[in-house]
Amino acid sequence: MEQRTHKLTSERLVGRPVKIEAGRAEVVLTTTDEMAVDEYGLVHGGFTFGLADYAAMLAVNEPTVVLGKAEVKFLRPVKAGEKLMAKAEIKEDMGRKKLVKAEVLNEKGEKVFEGIFHCYVLEKHVLE
Repeated sequence: MEQRTHKLTSERLVGRPVKIEAGRAEVVLTTTDEMAVDEYGLVHGGFTFGLADYAAMLAVNEPTVVLGKAEVKFLRPVKAGEKLMAKAEIKEDMGRKKLVKAEVLNEKGEKVFEGIFHCYVLEKHVLE
């Protein structure tokens, strides 16, 4: 399926789509030292969140989709150099509002993040 939203997203910072289907998406991100917040290599949670958010937006895949709210849990730390996979799926479709479940797994298949993203498809672009 063709990507219809968030086309200018940075693969380096937010991830690369590997699957876009009706109501589902998968995105991969290899974390880097630049994302670390300390000498241990702990990756800032914003990168994990951004990856999951991007997958949620692609699961909706409408040009004017935006995030209105997210209920999330960070389950495990992520270390620089780890490859992450986000999987997102629309769980409830209420017309212009969609509830999307997203989870992020590390290379070992361990869930590091999960959340419900409240996505809204606007009639026109949010900046118009």
